[in-house]
Amino acid sequence: MTEKKTLPSLRGVVAGETALCTVGKEGAGLSYRGYDIRDLANHATFEEVAYLLLYGELPNRTQLQEYCARLACRRALPQALKEVLERLPRTAHPMDVMRTGCSVLGVLETERSFAQQHEVADRLLAALPGILTYWYRYSHDGVRVDPATADASIGGQLLHLLGGAQPNPLYEKAMHASLILYAEHEFNASTFTARVCASTQSDMHSCISGAIGSLRGPLHGGANEAAMAMLEQWSNPDEAERAILGMLERKEKVMGFGHAIYRSQDPRNAIIKAWSRKLAEEVGDSRLYPISERVEAVMWREKRLFANADFYHASAYHFMSIPTELFTPMFVLSRITGWCAHVMEQRQNPRIIRPSATYTGPGPRAWIPIGERP
Repeated sequence: MTEKKTLPSLRGVVAGETALCTVGKEGAGLSYRGYDIRDLANHATFEEVAYLLLYGELPNRTQLQEYCARLACRRALPQALKEVLERLPRTAHPMDVMRTGCSVLGVLETERSFAQQHEVADRLLAALPGILTYWYRYSHDGVRVDPATADASIGGQLLHLLGGAQPNPLYEKAMHASLILYAEHEFNASTFTARVCASTQSDMHSCISGAIGSLRGPLHGGANEAAMAMLEQWSNPDEAERAILGMLERKEKVMGFGHAIYRSQDPRNAIIKAWSRKLAEEVGDSRLYPISERVEAVMWREKRLFANADFYHASAYHFMSIPTELFTPMFVLSRITGWCAHVMEQRQNPRIIRPSATYTGPGPRAWIPIGERP
């Protein structure tokens, strides 16, 4: 039997340059175009960060007002897209819905030149929350929501469409922070997929559809959903600790811990953990947040593994009544900003991304006529 080889993952290989983001450099930091993630998450709105990533600088007050108004005007979905979404079954994977919706939008509103790229990026940022919630509410509740709401922010619109009412202001602020934390993260798998596609000079919708497809894979996306499924099993912190110790003894993976790049901490964790605690107090939770804290403590004590951004996002989203199956799509609604910014950046380099491979197959072989083959 041939021994299975571990193929190189390109981890640690420098595959290009970017002016958008630093990850794990200068200590354990994360910054977007030079701004520390803590400052952005604590002081900015998501729309400010989207503008920063897509246009290069933080907007002034007038620019932000105009940008928010521009995004709000782009929320409505074409009737043909709604009809496609209504045909997708309730059992569809939400990431498949997002990928399909993006692709259909690209057919209906094709990017015909790179001069349109900012307009296309703004349209995707404005439309994706409506694509997700229109399908979800129709397939699960039989309700046709109108994505063209008057909500002032993308986070508020999202919560409004999902819950059917104006959201709790605390929830909207928490959603701003969440979307900011997930907006950009350098050359991760989905972003690199978008850049490879962009290097062929393909259209923006194809690049983003590919990125969504990469994020759908469980080795990249879905950690917050898996963390939620794990945490929901336990009724108290002591039970959680016993279960975690058993998982570690059996060498089972505990979702939401460690990171491919960060070595000592994920700088996003403390921010979303604080929001999870505030939301737990708001909803009167006395189980899920204490369980999460105990699991975090046990993992550090036993394995020196730190919680990453996905771990406390699980409880934060749960407290905001976001269905668990929509946790990963929340990531898409945020990361669309980073993806589009990377596509624009990649387009400035006219060379296609085309790495080489080491051949490991058979050596030269003689042709065998079909009648002589064993």
